[in-house]
Amino acid sequence: MSISRLAARSLALLAAAFVVLGLAVASAQPLPAPAGTPILEISGRISVTNGDARARFDLAMLEALGVSRTRTTTAWTNGPQDFEGVSLKALLERVGAFGDRIEAVALNDYKVEIPVSDFARWPVILAWRQNGQLMRVRDKGPLWIVYPQDDFPALNNKEAQGKWTWQLKEIRVK
Repeated sequence: MSISRLAARSLALLAAAFVVLGLAVASAQPLPAPAGTPILEISGRISVTNGDARARFDLAMLEALGVSRTRTTTAWTNGPQDFEGVSLKALLERVGAFGDRIEAVALNDYKVEIPVSDFARWPVILAWRQNGQLMRVRDKGPLWIVYPQDDFPALNNKEAQGKWTWQLKEIRVK
């Protein structure tokens, strides 16, 4: 290959890299401040925040990320339940998470670490509705990490159930 062809090819690859980088930067839109009462705070290894190196979300902001649904049984309820919420994969993408695990923190300070790979492997959601009703604190709300254990039998065990954090208030990306 001649030097001029090699230089042209290198320039073309460099230009393509700048386009890809530009698209990545453009997709990291600023996160607005919550208009309503914040119900979730995300901190740690994230690149998109709305103040104080944290991303705070109210319900409307979570709903705007897209609503995912799952129907599954749980170890804490009777019969199959219908859950609505946001995909944890989509939520972490929105805040530019670059860690390999999260620490989920509940209102009572229960904490559990969850590998981020879970959210790529299974359609785990952060639910705010159960059977069509917004979840209240006394009903494991306002947010509950829900695994689709009926669709994936490998999730129907005590280890996976330990990750089902209800009354979630905070996610720390590590």
